[in-house]
Amino acid sequence: MKTFALGALLALVGGLAAADPIEGLWQTEPDDGAYAHIRIAPCADAYCGTIEQSFNADGPYQSENHGKMLVIDMVSKGGNAYEGKVWRPSNDKVYLGKITLDGDNMTLKGCVAGGLFCAAQAWTRVE
Repeated sequence: MKTFALGALLALVGGLAAADPIEGLWQTEPDDGAYAHIRIAPCADAYCGTIEQSFNADGPYQSENHGKMLVIDMVSKGGNAYEGKVWRPSNDKVYLGKITLDGDNMTLKGCVAGGLFCAAQAWTRVE
């Protein structure tokens, strides 16, 4: 009986420590001829995504945006949906951000007017 109880406790603790589905390395959709790898990880009580690597038609390149936060304070709304902010480097603007996950695919939206008008990108998980 003790072995069963210990096993059940370990399974419960292991489940609590599991990563959120949004965590990982994601590849953006090309924007203005370039795309990036974004690492999404916990930040305080939310999730943030930092630019790790940038790519263009010639391959990887060194960008002044490496290390900058692109996904800002995304909070789970349940049902694989998140809300927070997103930064678009090409015009240096921050938008209302919405994310919907579907396995290793993400739809990220940057919205204005309280979410009435949105532009979307499809991202894929790299790792």
